[in-house]
Amino acid sequence: MSIEIKSSTELPSVREAVTLHTSDGLALVAELATPIAAQPIATLVMCHPLPTHGGFMDSHVYRKAANRLPALADLAVFRFNTRGTESPHGKSEGEFGDGITEEADLRAALEFVRSRKLPNVWVVGWSFGTELALKYAFDEPIEGVILLSPPLRRTTPEELARWSTSHKRVIAIVPELDDYLQPEEAREKFAVVPQAEVIAVDGAKHLWVGESATKRVLDEIVKVANPSAYPLPDVWNG
Repeated sequence: MSIEIKSSTELPSVREAVTLHTSDGLALVAELATPIAAQPIATLVMCHPLPTHGGFMDSHVYRKAANRLPALADLAVFRFNTRGTESPHGKSEGEFGDGITEEADLRAALEFVRSRKLPNVWVVGWSFGTELALKYAFDEPIEGVILLSPPLRRTTPEELARWSTSHKRVIAIVPELDDYLQPEEAREKFAVVPQAEVIAVDGAKHLWVGESATKRVLDEIVKVANPSAYPLPDVWNG
């Protein structure tokens, strides 16, 4: 059976609704998607864009990651709504903490994937989610961070620079036409982290609108997390 990969395509995977419990007593809505026929090669923990501006675990790039990557790239995809965030999957308890109290949310997500013994964990942030990744994933046992449209507005220079002392990879995927941080400035700011890689994407914007932009960013994620599955195919032969 062959399926052409389109914007609405949802490929087979094992889907599990999860409730995360934070250290300060909140219950968060989450979902784990894993391959059906194989053990995952790596695990993506997805931190969504700013919830006060419409970001949530079902934002289109993350929804398509969960719909495609378990089948196409043998990746486990773990998404969650940070505190106070509501999406089609449901609403997490608590209130928006401006990137401060959300530390407990990310740590709960990482504790969950560790409890499942999921392999080769990468924290993937998008916009606001990149701030959580940079601020709070530094001391976690992960492979590294993949940053989509990083604004570097809440991350302090000191928080960014400390990644230079780590072996963890830092991958910044930066749209040419980003509203907050474009490739040239991104290269200057990430220069304090010698192992950081800044990938400029021509013609792309902050929200990665359109199927071609989404496919490009998913390709870049897979290139890092499971290079053997890169590039992603246009057709799934299940």
